Amino acid sequence: MSELVLHHYSTSPFSEKIRLILGYKKLAWKSVAIPQIMPKPDVQALTGGYRKTPFLQIGADIYCDTALICDVLEHHAPTPSLFPAGQQGVARTVAQWADSTLFWAAMAYNLSPKGAAALFANAPTEVAKAFAADRGAMSAGMTRLRPGDATAAYKSYLRRLANMLDAQAFLLGAVPTVADFSAYHPLWFSRVRNAPMAGILDATPGVLAWMDRMAAIGHGASEKMSSADAVTLAANSSPAALMDEVFQDEHGIPLGTEVTITAESFGPEPTTGILMAATRTRYTLARTDERAGQVHVHFPRIGFVLKKADA
Repeated sequence: MSELVLHHYSTSPFSEKIRLILGYKKLAWKSVAIPQIMPKPDVQALTGGYRKTPFLQIGADIYCDTALICDVLEHHAPTPSLFPAGQQGVARTVAQWADSTLFWAAMAYNLSPKGAAALFANAPTEVAKAFAADRGAMSAGMTRLRPGDATAAYKSYLRRLANMLDAQAFLLGAVPTVADFSAYHPLWFSRVRNAPMAGILDATPGVLAWMDRMAAIGHGASEKMSSADAVTLAANSSPAALMDEVFQDEHGIPLGTEVTITAESFGPEPTTGILMAATRTRYTLARTDERAGQVHVHFPRIGFVLKKADA
């Protein structure tokens, strides 16, 4: 397998989730810093439209969404496992809740008027406006929590996490699972990236102690790579052979059809390509870019919408 290339930026909470998992599995990886907001020409060359952060590149294979990235890293390095025996279902379920319900409550709190003022206190006004416009476009049509509702929900969720940690070091036991990494990153944003808003964590000291244990995992060994070099890497590589299980038809769309794949909610930009696989858990699109060459772009089924391109 080719080297692992993570496309991310330092303040991205979902990127912190994957950086810590790379550290937990003691994996070496290449670090490609990408812009926080559009335009992202090198990102688009690789993904064909998907623009959320992070994504993982292995040669000419592009893996979108951290749920899928976790599965890819688990396959690449099975131990220590993110899905310990007997806990696979509950770990995935808690992780899905944390990556959605917990995340959006935390971010609505972090980006409330008070939180946004703290986050952009030292930035030019135009930077804050550009960020707000960019994220507004990504969340068009979403129902977002108001600051007061978000604060109340965030406090309740922190207490639930504290209850899970009453008698154990991590959420599901003595070792971290994917549930811990998913629950950690929204709280990390409050504590590390928007410290003036971190006081909400003080009422749950058990959560703070758990966060210290998670932070101590670290990010593993990384080396910087330019985004241009990452595009060249894709152009000089070929997509990996697909798994034997390539088709589970739920849509009446045969393989070889030109399709679009779009996130269900946040990040509505579609990726267009030829449907190469639709397994029980993921989709694979083939697409050709004038700079990146032929790539396969992979998405998880959960959280994404598949349609014929002309639909």
